Amino acid sequence: MAGEAQKRIWAQLKYREDRPVLGSMSLVSKPSRRVFMNTSEIRLICSGRRAQTIKPLGLGEIAVVKTNSKEHEWLEAREALQMRLDGEVVCRAQ
Repeated sequence: MAGEAQKRIWAQLKYREDRPVLGSMSLVSKPSRRVFMNTSEIRLICSGRRAQTIKPLGLGEIAVVKTNSKEHEWLEAREALQMRLDGEVVCRAQ
């Protein structure tokens, strides 16, 4: 069973010109409604089109994908697309 520290996403705050780089973060997948996407659906949101009920990624926005790969478990959506890995879209950040 995973410990509490392994169940969380740790984000380190980064600043550029005294402004935070991470402006907002929101959940896509929730315990009550998990969102899994294959590579073609991930390609859609990365290229500016809607997939399922998920809005496309905006300029400077990323989505975090949890894959089944042990080597690459947490990836940014564009990285998952390059590696042809599908998975659960956990959150998006801007």
